[in-house]
Amino acid sequence: MKRPLGYLVVGLAATLTLTACSGGADEPAGEDGALSATGPITIWYSNNEQEVAWGEQVVAAWNTENPDEKVTAEEIPAGKSSEEVIGAAIAAGNAPCLIYNTAPAAVADFQAQGGLVDLAQFEDGASYIETRSGDSATQFTSSDGGYYQLPWKANPVVVFYNKAVFAEAGLDPENPELATFDDFISTSKAIVDSGAADYGIYPAPSSEFYQSWFDFYPIFAAESQGNQLIEDGEATFMNEAGLATMEFWQTMYTEKLAGQEPYTGDSFTDGVAAMAIAGPWAVASYEGKVDWGTVPVPTSEGTSPEDTYTFDDAKNIGMYTACENQGTAWEFLKYSTSEEQDGLFLEMTGQIPLRADVATAYAEFFDANPAFASWAAQAQHTVAVPNTLNSTEIWQTFRDAWSSAIIFGTGDPTETMQAAADEINSLATD
Repeated sequence: MKRPLGYLVVGLAATLTLTACSGGADEPAGEDGALSATGPITIWYSNNEQEVAWGEQVVAAWNTENPDEKVTAEEIPAGKSSEEVIGAAIAAGNAPCLIYNTAPAAVADFQAQGGLVDLAQFEDGASYIETRSGDSATQFTSSDGGYYQLPWKANPVVVFYNKAVFAEAGLDPENPELATFDDFISTSKAIVDSGAADYGIYPAPSSEFYQSWFDFYPIFAAESQGNQLIEDGEATFMNEAGLATMEFWQTMYTEKLAGQEPYTGDSFTDGVAAMAIAGPWAVASYEGKVDWGTVPVPTSEGTSPEDTYTFDDAKNIGMYTACENQGTAWEFLKYSTSEEQDGLFLEMTGQIPLRADVATAYAEFFDANPAFASWAAQAQHTVAVPNTLNSTEIWQTFRDAWSSAIIFGTGDPTETMQAAADEINSLATD
């Protein structure tokens, strides 16, 4: 499954001109003046169809109520990646006021570029963020204690499975045995041996830095009960949980239960693999193609669903320092993340707002869509990427070692991954 959002290549062919955050401020710009200045602003959001529809309605609603502080919205301009486009805009001084879908992995570098506004500078900045997101907001603070991103949405990663394939393999599609590593491997063997699918699972074996978020990281998060890749400036994965996760995936690849070659389609919807690792954003892609179910990612001993951690696959909202009318930007940011708008976002996209009260605030939605209820619960046990400088280089270092040692079985895996940990420690302290 190819992830269509955020850090991936922005796929629209449309050519959009990088637009400076609008002028016409009611107060003069400047470091202090900009924080309270009001007037028209420009925002960028994802090119995802469902998010565009949500973005159009929230902008229209705001503009009706606030004709003197008009918001103009554009999809993130096409480029090699969203991060490169945003980094270039920061360097050129023409980033928009707000970017929805700012990747947490890029925040520390954008902050170091001087491109992001610390939202804690607003009088109600920290309190708004912490009230809305609860304890999960802590993972998104920066080293100076500021908030250079507003935690917006999570897509807790789980295991999707194809009920028809499980049934064809003689497995119970309503109660699949996938809780432990041994269960997962045995179930995968049964599927492959039966011929119901070529592979148990087929995470992308390619080398992009973010691919480890959909094979290693969610299972490491679960096995370690919530560890990030780096904590206190040190790589954490050469511990018992990390080594167990590596051994699990080594077995999957060695026994040909997971695909090692690039696959250009969607192995899950094509029926090539019986399972996939993805978040609720994938539902729109699977609907009408696969009769799917979900379970939490496995652990060595099997963890109860309510206690299983996973990767959050969060995307957040950044306010950029080129913005002249930051007062309006802050008010629009709160408006677009209000309980009402978060509810519309959930209904229109199926993605989970990063709200502490998401399960109760939208109980009616989850009652009507029980398949999504598990994500609401899972959102309380998620692990973000570390908020650190050199994040892309760190994840690329990990991915390169993982590809060599785990996916393709080259060399001694412990030595290779330890060397990666040592290099990551150096990068994290640069």
